[in-house]
Amino acid sequence: MNKTAIVILSDPKGGAEESIGRLLNGLAAAYDYKAGGEEVKIIFQGTGTRWPEQLQKEGHMAHKLYKTLEENIEGISSACSKVWGANPSGLDLIANNPLPNTPGLSSFVALQKDGYNVLIF
Repeated sequence: MNKTAIVILSDPKGGAEESIGRLLNGLAAAYDYKAGGEEVKIIFQGTGTRWPEQLQKEGHMAHKLYKTLEENIEGISSACSKVWGANPSGLDLIANNPLPNTPGLSSFVALQKDGYNVLIF
């Protein structure tokens, strides 16, 4: 079985079509891997840490897809959520990359060592 990590970096704040397009494509890829019986996890990093708060709103166009994938969400970058003022919204904070002078963020090296292919949206 293949393992894939989907990293969402796009920023919802500007409301740009490009940003929502990257989010939707990332979630669609995660859904595809899950439906195909593959191991998949979703990580929100950078300004992408702002998405979960939006996606938890029932009126958001991607809410149902987000809820379908909830069990596949690894969490959000601790450092990034702090820098970008994101509300963790009950998700785990990831800090396994102890970048100096930060509370840590998600480690791509750890993902690769665990056998994950990393896709960034």
